[in-house]
Amino acid sequence: MLYFFLNNPVGYMGLLGSYYNAAGTPIPQWLSIVSLLVYTLVPYMLGSINTAVIVSHVMYKDDIRKYGSGNAGFTNVMRTFGFKAAAITFTGDILKAIVSVMLGWCFLGYLSAYIAGFACFIGHILPCFYQFKGGKGVLCSIAMIFVLDIRIFFVLVALFLIAVAITKYISFGSILGAMVFPILLNRINPTNPRLYMIEIIAVAIGVIVVFKHRENLKRIFNGTESKFSFKKSKKQTDESDNEAENG
Repeated sequence: MLYFFLNNPVGYMGLLGSYYNAAGTPIPQWLSIVSLLVYTLVPYMLGSINTAVIVSHVMYKDDIRKYGSGNAGFTNVMRTFGFKAAAITFTGDILKAIVSVMLGWCFLGYLSAYIAGFACFIGHILPCFYQFKGGKGVLCSIAMIFVLDIRIFFVLVALFLIAVAITKYISFGSILGAMVFPILLNRINPTNPRLYMIEIIAVAIGVIVVFKHRENLKRIFNGTESKFSFKKSKKQTDESDNEAENG
């Protein structure tokens, strides 16, 4: 959503950048270093708070990484524990990315917002709180795109929904979106001096998401990839039936 505010100095440069721009003075080097640390480390720490792991531990006294694909993300939670747990996971992953992007924007605007979003994305994939075993970063990246450019967001969501509707593979929709994202950013975004750095981030996100889905790609080609369903896995359904019988 920040796209709608990028036509003015505050929107493009952020609060810190626009302040020094208005004063006609460069940002002090020490402040630039401190700012960089804040809008990279804090989003990384936020990204490391893995909602899927927390939900599985608090609600089910279990670890989502022991089941299904072993991925600590929305899709595996949906398949293993059902809609309620997945909805909480979805909300947590989205919120931490949005907060990270907005924090980054406050410093140097558009560029630092992308850097902060990317740091959150990395934190989600390699969380320092969970032995660096996290999710695949899809929800974090799409939430980042939602805040930064609503146009790209809607195109990617449309592609994702069409791909999943046709194939029933969430992984395929995620891979397709990751591959198209850098191309859309390049074609839709207005040219600016910092675009090349943002493009690097977009390409890095695309490559990482596809790499994290490499096993899914193998299963798709082999015809063994699980198709999306709103139902719980057989494991969780059986456990629920047992609890009902014992109750």
